[in-house]
Amino acid sequence: MSVRRRALALATSAALALSLAACGGGSSSSDEANPYDLQQPGTLRVGTLTDAPPNVFLKDGKFTGFDNDLLTAVAAKMGLKVEFVGTEFSSLLAQVKTGKYDLGSSSISITDARKKTVDFSNKYDFGFLGLDVPKGSPITSFDQLAGKRVVVVQGTVQDDFATREKLDPVRVPDYNAALNQLKSGTADAWITPAEIGEKTAGESGGKVLAVAKQLDVGGQAYAVNQQNDALREAVNKALDEVIADGTWAKLQKQYYPSREIPADFKPGSGSVAIGAAK
Repeated sequence: MSVRRRALALATSAALALSLAACGGGSSSSDEANPYDLQQPGTLRVGTLTDAPPNVFLKDGKFTGFDNDLLTAVAAKMGLKVEFVGTEFSSLLAQVKTGKYDLGSSSISITDARKKTVDFSNKYDFGFLGLDVPKGSPITSFDQLAGKRVVVVQGTVQDDFATREKLDPVRVPDYNAALNQLKSGTADAWITPAEIGEKTAGESGGKVLAVAKQLDVGGQAYAVNQQNDALREAVNKALDEVIADGTWAKLQKQYYPSREIPADFKPGSGSVAIGAAK
């Protein structure tokens, strides 16, 4: 090979090496800027509901509630902002799975069936199944629902319960639709998250009554894409931090002032003590 050709070949090889190095450096820089593989670096895009107080709801144009306020505190520990987007519960887990949202926040109970679609953070809350009925109803307990027209929000743990109990439930897309079924007399009962059911009954002017509740033993957590271990682990770490610093206890008192915490319930990893509310 001539000197000229040899020099040209060396120059070409050097240029290629520099190009590959530059590409590698760009990828590393990108990973460092977006370590949790978020849709938008620095911002956690979260699917949630607008109509399920005190857990998750929209107030004065702002998404709030226990779950969402807690997640905002968790994100702050991670150095992230949060962008909440309203959706329906029936599609929320699928939207997390397909990457439309980085996380799902909606008092989501952990079940084996749901683990086929999404991963979960460590649990941050517990809950009870509630039973709401129209004023004047003779129904006072869950064991009186056989043969009755029972409404549930599609895809919820309440839906799972009604199906398991062979109640042939009427499925609706959201809580407002379920409440309207009771008010219009087209449903005999509504199985609901107990806190939501109690709040709804209290605000109904006596038209709806909360008559029973029972513990949902699975625990509740944030939904995470199954491919995003880094995000799930970071959320779990930050969740322990807001449990330890008293934020978790403060929000419990704010949103559930009369609710007792079961003695054996340990939020987060279970390895940190619950800090006193500030």
